Amino acid sequence: MPTLPREQPEPAQSHQARRTAESFGTDAQRYDQARPGYPDGLVARIVTGSPGPDVLDVGCGTGIAARQFQAAGCAVLGIEPDARMADLAQARGLQVEVATFEAWEPVGRVFDALIAAQSWHWVDPVAGAVKAAQVLRPNGRLAIFGHVFEPPAEVAEPFAAAYRRVAPDSPLSNQPARRSLEMYQAGYAKIADKIRETEQFHEPEQWRFDWEQSYTRGQWLDLLPTTGGLTRLRPDQLAEILGAVGHAIDALGGRFTMHYTTLATTAVRAGTP
Repeated sequence: MPTLPREQPEPAQSHQARRTAESFGTDAQRYDQARPGYPDGLVARIVTGSPGPDVLDVGCGTGIAARQFQAAGCAVLGIEPDARMADLAQARGLQVEVATFEAWEPVGRVFDALIAAQSWHWVDPVAGAVKAAQVLRPNGRLAIFGHVFEPPAEVAEPFAAAYRRVAPDSPLSNQPARRSLEMYQAGYAKIADKIRETEQFHEPEQWRFDWEQSYTRGQWLDLLPTTGGLTRLRPDQLAEILGAVGHAIDALGGRFTMHYTTLATTAVRAGTP
């Protein structure tokens, strides 16, 4: 079982899991407050590697990534299928249109960058890459990125055991407590393959950013319910998992350090401006 969201499952399958994809808005406020942002170096590299400031954020959620790009001087339009998430993003100052990316109508609009922060796995991998090429200006940048965050074994193993107890029939229960970075990198390599197949982009690049964040017991238990494996559990199931994880963190002195890796697949739209 995944310790933290297997929010980046196989792209060919996950975009069909709409009930999970649209479950994150159950507590949009908690999601916005608890979820981590993205490395400043990643944002800067995308901004400087794009021909202009117009950014389309696909699956913008509550606007966590979008606000970072706005702070970097970009004009951002968000696309978000969950109206609850979109409402919060709009309240925080982001322009949002409620739709899936596949169904969204650009009505002639084009952008200098298209970003997907922890969201591209909910988009049809073939149709999404084709549409990205259609809405990017020549030399515009497609940047698909997300976090790999596996807690230490002392936290991951109790989480996995509790999840198996409360949700034995879930397909997530058969997954290991922790997965290797290489498994996530393989997923981003598959995204690059779909981008190549469009024949509309220059050769994709793979970027990596490593960083750390310390979590208290309360901070981690606030974040966990926002993850894909937990958003659809019953309150009693969630309580049992949080109790087991809280006990494990208490045994570590009430806090632990998370080692994050943020991975990105990025490519520049071919063509002449």
